[in-house]
Amino acid sequence: MNQTGRTGPTEAGTEPRSEADQDPGAEVGQDPGAKGEIRPAPDDGEEASPGPPAPDEAAAEAARRRGRRRRWRRAGLALVLVLLAPLVVVQVALGVNYLGDPADGTYTRGRDAVWLGHAWVDGRKGEADVRALAGRLRDTGMRDLYVHAGPLEHDGTLPESAYANARWFIAAVHREAPGLRVQAWLGDVLASEGPTGMRLERAGTRSAVVRSAREILDAGFEGVHFDLEPLHSGDRDYLALLDSLHALTRAHHAQLSVAAHQIDPVPGFHSFWGATTGHPKWWSQWFFGQVARRVDQIAVMSYDTMQPLESTYGGYVAQQTSLALEVTPPSTDLLMGLPFYHENRFGHWAHAETVAAAVRGVRLGLSRTDAGRAHFGVAAYVDFAATEADWTAYEKGWVR
Repeated sequence: MNQTGRTGPTEAGTEPRSEADQDPGAEVGQDPGAKGEIRPAPDDGEEASPGPPAPDEAAAEAARRRGRRRRWRRAGLALVLVLLAPLVVVQVALGVNYLGDPADGTYTRGRDAVWLGHAWVDGRKGEADVRALAGRLRDTGMRDLYVHAGPLEHDGTLPESAYANARWFIAAVHREAPGLRVQAWLGDVLASEGPTGMRLERAGTRSAVVRSAREILDAGFEGVHFDLEPLHSGDRDYLALLDSLHALTRAHHAQLSVAAHQIDPVPGFHSFWGATTGHPKWWSQWFFGQVARRVDQIAVMSYDTMQPLESTYGGYVAQQTSLALEVTPPSTDLLMGLPFYHENRFGHWAHAETVAAAVRGVRLGLSRTDAGRAHFGVAAYVDFAATEADWTAYEKGWVR
C-alpha cells in the first residue's frame, strides 16, 4: 500500500493546545477537565506516566517505517532479480543456439516414425483410412508406425481385446504400403510419483510385461514400442526390464523401441527439479545412454519443454539433439520427437513448439554433433491431432 503523505498517528490529544484553550484558573497539577479537584504534582523520584509522543517523535517514527518499507521493497526486487537472472541467461543462450545454418544433407535418412492412435486397432478405422494413411506417408521419410495397442494393466498384463483388429491393420498396411513397419505402442502410468500405477520394482510385474510383449509379437506386430511415465532417471528396474525385452525381440527378429524423457539441459538438473517440484522430468545423460544401449530405437519426447518462443524452443531441441547423439550408440536409431499437436497449457505453448522450429533445431543439433549419422530420424506425435500445416512443415523442412 502507498503511504505517501502520511505522517503518523493523529489520535485525539496528540497535538498541543493553544494558550486560548487553556483554563486560566487551573493551577499547576490541576486537571483542566476536573475543576475543584487538586491532584498533587509527582515527586522528583516518582516516574511520570508516559504521554503521547511529541510531534517530532511521531514524524521520526513514520520516517523509520517508510525507510523499512523501502528496504523491504529493495530486498524483494533484488531477490526477484537473483531468481530471474539465470532464466534470462538460459533464454538468451537457447536463442543463440537457434542461430546459424544447418549443414547440407541434414535431411531424412528414411528412418522416421509416427505415433498412431488406438482407433487403428479397435475397429474405428477401415480400408479407406489405411489407403489415405499410406498416401500421406508415401514419399516421406516414414518407416515405423507406433500404433497404440494398450494400455498395459498395472500388473503388466494386456487383454487381447485391447488390440482386437491388429492383424487386419498390419495386413492392410503391408498391402497398401509394403515399406512400412508396424510396432505396438504400449504404455502405462508408473507408481513413481503417486500411490497407483505400475510398479517396476516387482519382478512379477516385469515378467508380465515381457509376456505381454510376446503376445503382441505373436499377433503379427514387427516390434514393441514402450512409453512408461513418469520414469525417473537411474531406474535400475527399468534397465532390467529392457534387458529381458531385448532378448525377446531379438529372438523374434523384431524391434524394441522406447519413448525417452528429455536429457538434463545442465548436469544434475533432474535432481534439482525433483527436489523442488516432486517431478524430476529429465534424465541424466548417462542414464539416457544406458537406455539407448539396450534398445533398437529410442525416441526423445522433445516437446512439452516450457519454452515461450519458437527461437528458444528450437534452440532447446538443438541442444537435446546434440546431448542425445553424444551417448547413443551408432547402431541404435535415435529419433527426435516433433509436436504434431496444438495445446496451450503449462509446459506447452502451441505458438512456440512448432514443427518448423523443431525440425530446424534437429538439423542444427545434427549438423554440430554428427552430421553424417545414418541411424537418425524424427518421430511425429501424434496422427489424430496433426494438421496439414504440421505435415507440410515436416516435408519441407526435413524431407525436401
